[in-house]
Amino acid sequence: MISNPIEKYRPFVAFDRDFSERTWPSKRITQAPIWMSTDLRDGNQSLIEPMSVERKLRLFEQLIKIGFKEIEVGFPSASQTDFDFVRKLVDENRIPDDVTIIALTQSREDLIRQTVESCAGAKRAMIHLYNACAPAFRKIVFNMSKEEVKQIAIEGTRLIKQLTAEHPETHWLYEYSPEVFSTTEPEFALEVCHAVMDVWQPTPENKIVFNLPATIEATTPNMYADQVEWMHINMRNRDSVIISVHPHNDRGTAVAAAELAVMAGADRIEGCLFGNGERTGNVCLVTLAMNLYTQGIHPGLDFSDIDEVRRCAEYCTQLPVHPRHPYAGDLVFTAFSGSHQDAIKKGFAQQKPDALWEVPYLPIDPADVGRSYDAVIRVNSQSGKGGVSYLLEQEHGLVLPRRLQIEFSRAIQRVTDETGREVTAADVYNIFSREYLEQRKPWTLVRHRITGEAESGSGRQFEIEVELEHNGETRKLIGQGDGAIAAFVDALQSKVKVMDYHEHAIGTGTDTRAACYIEVRIDDAPTGFGVGVHGDIVTASFLAILSALNRHETHAVAPATQEAVTA
Repeated sequence: MISNPIEKYRPFVAFDRDFSERTWPSKRITQAPIWMSTDLRDGNQSLIEPMSVERKLRLFEQLIKIGFKEIEVGFPSASQTDFDFVRKLVDENRIPDDVTIIALTQSREDLIRQTVESCAGAKRAMIHLYNACAPAFRKIVFNMSKEEVKQIAIEGTRLIKQLTAEHPETHWLYEYSPEVFSTTEPEFALEVCHAVMDVWQPTPENKIVFNLPATIEATTPNMYADQVEWMHINMRNRDSVIISVHPHNDRGTAVAAAELAVMAGADRIEGCLFGNGERTGNVCLVTLAMNLYTQGIHPGLDFSDIDEVRRCAEYCTQLPVHPRHPYAGDLVFTAFSGSHQDAIKKGFAQQKPDALWEVPYLPIDPADVGRSYDAVIRVNSQSGKGGVSYLLEQEHGLVLPRRLQIEFSRAIQRVTDETGREVTAADVYNIFSREYLEQRKPWTLVRHRITGEAESGSGRQFEIEVELEHNGETRKLIGQGDGAIAAFVDALQSKVKVMDYHEHAIGTGTDTRAACYIEVRIDDAPTGFGVGVHGDIVTASFLAILSALNRHETHAVAPATQEAVTA
């Protein structure tokens, strides 16, 4: 009888002997692995509200833009939405020729048939079959023997080989996962993989993928690496096999487990952007890729505009990325400590453009991911930004987005540095008004008129006529776009890219006004905000764009990196 709660647990042991053959501790990663994104399958399954077709399509296109060549696009037999999405990709020819789509299925005949049907006609498609092999699943979930579990994998593989042969227009690949590999006896996992291999008959030109998932992260990363290397050493026909790993993050060590697994012989990593996934998530592919980047190894993935990737992921998953998330969080390049700020400032001052990166406290140049160093209020550091935004909200109903809070804190800091005194609530609003609301030159909005739908067949919905005053000269402009803001930006004929948009009401009833906060990027300058307040939300958004444009053209906001140097 267990009397102490901790006695319910025992350490997992993968081998009944020491695995002395290991070589991974002396290895280094010298090249990027094959990346497989499972955002649209494993990531989507974990969401409170699964992605719509529109959101899945947007994320799929973002994954293509990043550079993923293998994308698990869904679980077509699990829902009609997933099936329809995969068919949409195939039927509308949305898959680049060098990209392989992957569809997951359990080993049941009806599910396998539906999965193959969903992918048929694609240029390159991979069917991913899985069944759980771990002792707890054999005993508790399935009540099956080892031989029965192995037969499930064999029969499923045989059917997939038969069905895919009926669609020669598609280049078919195959992936098999002994699910819960992390707690399966390695000898049995290898036995099942070999049985699958005997059916599929892979070659060096047409390899099979054996995925070794840490479906439940049950061990320390070094033990997972031992399991992977044991499979790597003992796998038959290794030149015809791609060993893949799929680490979950139950113990919070998925990144380490993935990196050690590559040292141990893995060729491929499956995961999600920003670690999305069931329970504590899948391994974060952004972190893994950028970790390689900091070691001088190009990951083969493009995160040069990490804010765009993050915003897309947040929109599609409806989940926020933590402000302290490595490389992508709002605050990862922000130092609140005075000593940290001083060291970073001195590092920027000495850093040469063509030299090795050596700025203290910053493991990567923020510019390489499209970011800059965000300075903060040095006095009462952490509460400074929060206090300022609190006063604006309480006194004036202005609810600033997080990045605008950081940006505006610089203006407050300039005042406190110059005056040496603490600012009041009235001071805060006056500074905010001067920085954003009163930015009416060189561009001033005179009037605007939405004239209706644009030219038929253009793919655009709005046409707008705008009258602006520019340095005293009146200009009449016309723009088109798929929305009022897009049409207005088009009319400006400048390199303005809207990066983020927030709005809310101020007041109630007939006195209600709209506050609009728009973050834009102009040319290659760092992003900056504009703010507009008006009784009409469309007009408020136009005022916000002109506020940002005017601030840019009058150099109201210095680049954050330079400000960090001179502060």
